[in-house]
Amino acid sequence: LCAMTNHSEPIFATHACAAASDATTLLPELRNWFAEHGRDLPWRAPETTAWGVLVSEVMSQQTPVARVAPQWLEWLERWPTPQDFAAASQADVLRAWGRLGYPRRALRLWECAQAIVARHNGVVPHDVDELLALPGIGDYTARAVACFAFGVNVPVVDTNVRRVYARAWSGRFLAPQPAKRQLAQVGELLADGRGPQTSVALMELGALVCTARSPQCSVCPLHAGCAWVRAGSPAPSESEMAAQKKRVQKFAGTDRQVRGKIMAVLREASAPVPKPEIDLVWPKDDQRERALRSLLADGLVREVARGGEFTLPE
Repeated sequence: LCAMTNHSEPIFATHACAAASDATTLLPELRNWFAEHGRDLPWRAPETTAWGVLVSEVMSQQTPVARVAPQWLEWLERWPTPQDFAAASQADVLRAWGRLGYPRRALRLWECAQAIVARHNGVVPHDVDELLALPGIGDYTARAVACFAFGVNVPVVDTNVRRVYARAWSGRFLAPQPAKRQLAQVGELLADGRGPQTSVALMELGALVCTARSPQCSVCPLHAGCAWVRAGSPAPSESEMAAQKKRVQKFAGTDRQVRGKIMAVLREASAPVPKPEIDLVWPKDDQRERALRSLLADGLVREVARGGEFTLPE
């Protein structure tokens, strides 16, 4: 009943076989879809090291892939190993991070590299618990590195995976808030041991097809088994939409934007910057001072000898 293609796995025809299938049965078709349509991202190259995978995952948090790719290439050319990166200065790290956003990630990655050198002789560990023990490495990143760098069959759940699972398996248009139970739910899909292939395909499907606002259901490899489609593609309720909007983080006019403007001035400076120059980046005094104080508290900015001049940390 099921058709075969040139790929290594059978894919289900969109006839009686697929109509009787649920989304889990269509996972082989999903993996074949990824083999044909997955983006050619630099860190997906076979020669990418575990360190390269780790850097890509940290950089990609809340940052579009299109912005990450060129930065990642420059970063790995400059610091190809944890040892190379651990020896860099914090100022160089922050300058190289550029406008990727959330610069605390850069310093945490620097601390992570130092811990890899000190605890693991410069070798990125493959065990999830050992990865979680590194500075700046959370639940998602630890599993992503274990899965994509070392082939460990563990669930990797990001925003895209939560959305695909919510629609295809739970019949809900909007993804729920992150929760530990989602690891177990997605983990059930990996019983065949194809965790790395399934996880990256789920992520890519959410990024390219099962998107947040305008899913392209007609070309989705899970379409025939999607619980949301089978339910008639119901729109979310007003209360669900309201809750979703509250979770969306705005940027314009926020302290995060002000912090970014201050950091941009300091990254481009070759000497300590006097306070009056920093004052020019934002007209609201209270917000600008609050942003500057928070940067100092986070260790991203250093005041030079109380002289009213500021620079990146050494």
